[in-house]
Amino acid sequence: MSDPSANEESESRVKPLTAVARRCLAVLVEKAKTTPDSYPLSLAGIITGCNQKSNRDPKMDVDEGDALRALDELREAGAVREIQGSGRVTKYRHAAYEWFDVDSPGAAIMTELLLRGPQTLGELRTRASRMHPFVDLSAVQAEVNALVEKDLVFAVTPPGRGQTFAHTLYTPAERQHIAAKVEKQAATAGSTVPATAPGSAANEGKIDKIQQRLDDVTARLEALEKKLADLES
Repeated sequence: MSDPSANEESESRVKPLTAVARRCLAVLVEKAKTTPDSYPLSLAGIITGCNQKSNRDPKMDVDEGDALRALDELREAGAVREIQGSGRVTKYRHAAYEWFDVDSPGAAIMTELLLRGPQTLGELRTRASRMHPFVDLSAVQAEVNALVEKDLVFAVTPPGRGQTFAHTLYTPAERQHIAAKVEKQAATAGSTVPATAPGSAANEGKIDKIQQRLDDVTARLEALEKKLADLES
């Protein structure tokens, strides 16, 4: 027989976060997977990751005060831990696996949703594969279904082609606008590019692959810049 108090504790562990806190958490998970040599991250590294131009939606201009408040929020929630790095520099690690109660594929999908907002299964497969390989859409669908059962993800649009999913860490005020925003984007896309346009899906796939390569190069450059900064200091 299950313990009701244990279920309540599991349900209450993950709570809505502010936009900057969500971005900081996603950056920590992303960098741990894509640039492990520069992880854990310093405050400066987190700020750089938050304000990164690629692989982010919306773009942000996070300053030191914003990041410190967000990290305090994440520490109180149990999603981030502060550690002492080399040279007595304070660094930060995520606790996303425990906090979300997910494994690597689930963390990759949650991270992409936190970094870019609502996405389709195809977009998630292309973008999250830089952190965890997904063999096909069925694998992504299975993982998304598991996240829905954990109340970490919800379907923004009805089932069917182009169904869009989002994370549940939005504040109540933000969540009210998610569906309307996605519907507006879908209507705009539908008015400019027919759904049956020849080669449209293939072109989107090529663009996503190019963007992924650019993201990887950007991440490597950021890691090199950080190493240079550490050497100079």
